[in-house]
Formats: sequence, structure tokens, C-alpha cells
Amino acid sequence: MALDGAPRRVGVVGYGRLGQSLVSHLLAQGPELGLELVFVWNRDPGRMAGTVPPSLQLRNLADLGERHPNLVVEVAHPKIIQDSGAQILRHANLLVGSPSALADQNTEQQLLEASHHWDHAVFVARGALWGTEDITRLDAAGGLQSLRVIMATHPDSFRLEGPLAAAQRPGSRTVLYEGPVRGLCPLAPRNSNTMAAAALAAPSLGFDRVIGVLVADLSLTDMHVVEVELKGPPGPTGRSFTVHTRRENPAEPGAVTGSATVTAFWRSLLGCCQFPSRPGIHLC
Repeated sequence: MALDGAPRRVGVVGYGRLGQSLVSHLLAQGPELGLELVFVWNRDPGRMAGTVPPSLQLRNLADLGERHPNLVVEVAHPKIIQDSGAQILRHANLLVGSPSALADQNTEQQLLEASHHWDHAVFVARGALWGTEDITRLDAAGGLQSLRVIMATHPDSFRLEGPLAAAQRPGSRTVLYEGPVRGLCPLAPRNSNTMAAAALAAPSLGFDRVIGVLVADLSLTDMHVVEVELKGPPGPTGRSFTVHTRRENPAEPGAVTGSATVTAFWRSLLGCCQFPSRPGIHLC
């Protein structure tokens, strides 16, 4: 179904697996949905050769305003959001595909200030987080006491930094990190986005009280497993409300992004195009 009003002009920042899928969808389905792809930027422009029409290749990200986008979709790396997110908001709404960037409090504040100054929205894709709306509703009602997100996959799918990159993995299943999501995001910026989305979905807990667990599991060669555990306050009998979900996401060996996440991100893009453009940070 086509979106209401004039076509949305969409730019894509990043041309890895997720970026390639979005560009393919926008070129094939965009016109009938009221979406027009106006640029694609990638740190290595050569990666776009032969697949992205030259007229759509943006060589300098600072020039994106010349393409007059309504929405810029980031699917590159948290550093893009940290370095350029506020500048992007000067020209368009921003869909963040690397929410681990918002674990940095200065980055989150800069985005909020730019969003309100330029009257553009910051959207955050929920990605592989299952039950986002339920978490948000429970949190808003004051019924969320704890939230724990466990991400397990084969070590080849991790892109780790700092001490985690050098961590020893002696067994077939090794817990690499367990603690506040804010501490994990800088160490695993490309593998903590689901946990970051959970922290944004539960603002009463946030990045400091939502717990992230990163697990290297040699048996998970073709999938990413995300488990969400939450607990509410005790009821009249003393028992607490609890939920435990387990999501098995098929993935190519060594891939950072699972197959179902790619599909979910396309739905997020369509969803934020229909969402009223108002300042602030919104999950979609």
C-alpha cells in the first residue's frame, strides 16, 4: 500500500548486507510505496560499483543535504551516529540502525538537542528485539523491575573491541560479558544493538539497569539466539510477573545480522515513514 502524500525521499548510509537489502527493496518496491531512493553512501565507495546507479552514489556524506532527503537510514556503524547524527538531523529525520551509539550519553544528548532544534525525529529500529511494545507498555505502567537480554552466537559473528577482542574463550560456550548494557556497547558496538534497543524501550531502567549478556557458543554456527527475561513486581501471593522469550534467528556463518533482522528492519523503515515526524527518540 502506498504511503499518503508526496513520495518520501530516502537516503541510505552504509552498504553492507543490511544496506544492500534496503537499497534493493527501495529500488524494486519504493515507487509503488511512495518511497524514492535519493542517495547511498558507503565508507568504501567501490563496494557500490555495479549495483548502485552512479547517480545515486553519494561520495561525501556532508553533501547529503543537496539530495533533499526526508529520511536518512543509518546501517553502517555507531561511529556514524556519533560523528554525523546531529548534522544529519539538520536535513531529515534519522532512522538509527546502530542504537548502541546512544549508550554514549553525549551522543544521545546531541541527537535530542538537534532533533528539537531542527524539528526532525530520531527513529530507532527495534531489530532483533522481540516484544518491544510489551516492554514499553509494562515500563510505562511502572511494572518493570528488571530486564535482561542474552545474545548468543558463534564467535565468528562477533566484531569485538577493547578487552573483549582479546578475551580467551576456553570452552564451547563462554560468557564474554554480563552487566549493564552501557558498558557492553563500546566493546561490542555491532553486536549489542538489540540490547541497546531494549534499554531505549525501558527508559525507567535505561542503559545502566538493563543487563546485557554476550555469549560465544561454538554450536551456533548458523543462527543468533536472543533471549529476553523480564520481571515485574510481586503480586498478592508474593510471586512476580515474569516473561522469558527465546528467538532463534537464522544467519549465515560469520554474519553479524540474522536473516529475520533484515526483514524486520525493512518493516521499521516503512513504519517510521508513516509515523508523525515529531522531535525526540522513538522506537519503530
